[in-house]
Amino acid sequence: MRLLEGIRVLDMTNVLSGPFATLHLSLLGADVIKIENPDGGDLARKLGNVPKYNKELLGTSFLAQNANKRSLTLNLKTEDGKEVFRRLVITADVLVENFRPGVMARLGFSYEDLCKINPRLIYCAISGFGQTGPDAFKPAYDQIIQGLSGVMAINGDERLNPLRCGFPVCDTVGGLNAAFSIMAALYYREHTGEGQFIDIALLDSIMPLMGWVAANLLIGGQQPVLLGNDNFTAAPSGMFRTQDGYINIAANQQQQWEDLADELGLPELKTDARFQERDARKANRFHLTPLLEEKLTRKTTAHWVDVLNAKGIPTGDILSLEAALNSEQVKYRQAIEDVEQPGIGPIKIFNMTAKFSKTPAEITAPPPRLSEHTADILAELGYTTDDIQALKQKMVI
Repeated sequence: MRLLEGIRVLDMTNVLSGPFATLHLSLLGADVIKIENPDGGDLARKLGNVPKYNKELLGTSFLAQNANKRSLTLNLKTEDGKEVFRRLVITADVLVENFRPGVMARLGFSYEDLCKINPRLIYCAISGFGQTGPDAFKPAYDQIIQGLSGVMAINGDERLNPLRCGFPVCDTVGGLNAAFSIMAALYYREHTGEGQFIDIALLDSIMPLMGWVAANLLIGGQQPVLLGNDNFTAAPSGMFRTQDGYINIAANQQQQWEDLADELGLPELKTDARFQERDARKANRFHLTPLLEEKLTRKTTAHWVDVLNAKGIPTGDILSLEAALNSEQVKYRQAIEDVEQPGIGPIKIFNMTAKFSKTPAEITAPPPRLSEHTADILAELGYTTDDIQALKQKMVI
C-alpha cells in the first residue's frame, strides 16, 4: 500500500506553490488530477530554458514538479464544464487552488458551495497574502513576498543589500506548508469524517523560517546585522578563503573553536581576550577572520575539509549547483531519479526526499502532456465516448 493510496486530489494550481504541494501528495500515492485551462494549461508548461520543450508545453519548470499527476482540461466558464467539475468534486478528498481570493467563488465553487456537494472535502487555498486582510487582493509573486516579508532585507552585506534568495523560496515553502496542512486535515477527517477549509498565505509561510533572526528582534530588541556569508549565531562560522577557493567552517561550539585554533597553528588565539568567549568572538569576527584566512590560504579546500572534519569541526566545500546535484551523497540517497518522458527521452527530476520504511514514495509516471488523461477521467465519471466528443466540440475540454 502507498501512503495516500485511495486519496483523490483535484489540483487547480499553476506555476509553483500549488504544483509543489500536490507533487508531494502525488509522490505519496494520491491520485492527483491536474485540472487545466484548455488554452495552454499551467503557465509553467511554457517556462524553462529549452524553447523546444516550451513549445511542446513541457517546459522544464513544469517537468520539475508534476510527476505522477493526470491532466484534465476543463473550461470552467461553461455550464458543461461546471457539471464535469461538480461530478469530480463528489469523488474528491482534497482540492487545491492558488487563484487570487474570490476567483473560485465567482465561478460558483467557493468552499461553502463545494462542501454542500461533498462535506468531507478538504479545500486548500494558496495565495500571496491569505484570503482576508488589507492586502488579500493584491497581486503577489515570489519576489514580491520576499520583499514584503523582510527576507530580502536580511540577505547580503553592506555592499549588496537588499538581496533576493537565488530560488523562489516563498513559493516553495508555501507549497510545503500546504502539503503539511493537507496531511494534518486528512488525519483530522479520519477521526471526525469532516473536511475543512485551509487558508495558506505565502507571506505567513515564509516568516517562521526567519525564526531566530526574528526572535532576536521581537524578543531581544536587536535589529538584523548584515553579515553576508557569516553565521550570526557564532564565530568563526561562515565562509572563508582557502588556497584554491572557499570553504564553510562552523565552529559553533567552544571545543570546536579551540580545536580549530590548534589545527591552524594559532593556539594563542584561544586566550586572546577578543576571541576567548563566544560573544567576544562574535563581536570581533572581522578581526578574527583575516587571522584564520592567513593560515587557510596556505592549503587547499580539500585539505582543510579532510583535516577539520576529522577533528570534529563541521567543515564543507562550497559546490557549484552541478557538482552538488551529482555528489555521491545525493546519488546514494536517490533524491534525483531518471524518468522517461515520452517525446523527450530520459529526464532527471527530484523524488520525495522523505524516506518511509513501510510506504516509500516513488515516481510511477512522468509529468503529463496537456489533456493527456481527459478521456480516461471523464470515462471514470460515467461519460460515454459520444459525450466526450460532444464536450470537445463545445470547447469544454
